[in-house]
Amino acid sequence: MRDQEHGRTGGPGRPERRLSTKEAAELLGVKPETVYAYVSRGQLSSRRAAGGRGSTFDADEVEALARRNRRDSGTGQTPGAELSVRTRLTLIEDDRYYFRGVDAAELAVRHSYEEVAEWLWTGRMHRGATFTAPPASIDAAHRAANALPAHTGPTDRLRVAAVAAAVADPLRFDLSEDAVLGTARTLIPTLVAALPPKNPAHQDGRSIAHRLWGRLSRLPATEASLHALDTALGLLVDHDLAASTLAVRVAASARAHAYAAISAGLGVIEGPLHGAASGLAHRLLREVLDQGSAAPVIAEELRAGRRIPGLGHRLYPGEDPRARVLFALLEEIPEAAPALAAARDVVITTARHTSLHANVDLALAVLTVSCGMAASAGEAVFAVARTAGWIAHALEEYGEQPLRMRPSGHYVGPKPTRALPE
Repeated sequence: MRDQEHGRTGGPGRPERRLSTKEAAELLGVKPETVYAYVSRGQLSSRRAAGGRGSTFDADEVEALARRNRRDSGTGQTPGAELSVRTRLTLIEDDRYYFRGVDAAELAVRHSYEEVAEWLWTGRMHRGATFTAPPASIDAAHRAANALPAHTGPTDRLRVAAVAAAVADPLRFDLSEDAVLGTARTLIPTLVAALPPKNPAHQDGRSIAHRLWGRLSRLPATEASLHALDTALGLLVDHDLAASTLAVRVAASARAHAYAAISAGLGVIEGPLHGAASGLAHRLLREVLDQGSAAPVIAEELRAGRRIPGLGHRLYPGEDPRARVLFALLEEIPEAAPALAAARDVVITTARHTSLHANVDLALAVLTVSCGMAASAGEAVFAVARTAGWIAHALEEYGEQPLRMRPSGHYVGPKPTRALPE
């Protein structure tokens, strides 16, 4: 196919066929507004009609979607129900992932978390970027988080801190790019400051990694361990449309302010299949270290019908590139040797039954175990890191049509009209 003066050709000498919205809707068997829903999901492309009235659609593209919908209807799926969102942020393919076209793993190794975040937000490299928060924001977050029960986990504190910081910001409803980026650069250090301090020597460091260390570990940080934590933050900044990221985009689509969008992500991240997965892997490694072998631990997990945490990823048939990078850095930390050996034992033992590679949750668990951190520390690292990615997705969504993240329900209940219940 090629572009000509009068439009693209659909074959040798055949001009491209364009359909009106009404024609596309009739061919698809849907309402006209559903056609635009397909466009918002990235399943159809549209072009302004001559004169600027309405839109036109590629007939071949519409016919292909109609064929897919007919196949889906035979399997009980709602036609076009798979949500697809166009994004310029993260690409995952061939066991690698990229931030704005740049290898994300290499970016995280060579640049600080703050620099990776700025790259994802703006597409420009801000050397030496630092994030600071005003005292009013930190004070509000402190008072709210400190009012929680003593046993409260880090993600609970982060959620409360985000709400408190929002209330302290009268400009939170400004959704312009500059305002949202300003919010991001103050919210991230505010979230870190809301976590209870463990090591005073690291509470007021220049970098987010330095400050976060002082709230996760009582041990002094070495250059290698601090670099590993900083790289982990950079590796976890974004990962396409994970469940929490989708929640953020739904909130942003409804024009919730940035704090509220981040709160939506924090509300989802706590699930055991998402942000809390590293905590499960942490406990697994601790048990392997206590027992001296992975075999009995794995056997007990399988006997209980539980999946082994820290293994496999649906987006990586091979090795998780985030795990590969983090494991390599952990090899440079002598204190990490026992936890690394335990992780290798888990992978080798499980490989007798299924060939699953270690994922980033297992690598993050090695970091938290070897650096004297609690099982919940990995979740805190994940949440702080991903906040930057959520901001990037919120910014993208603010530039789209509002309320587009509204899939249609496929009703399977009783047919109307039923009598009123007595």
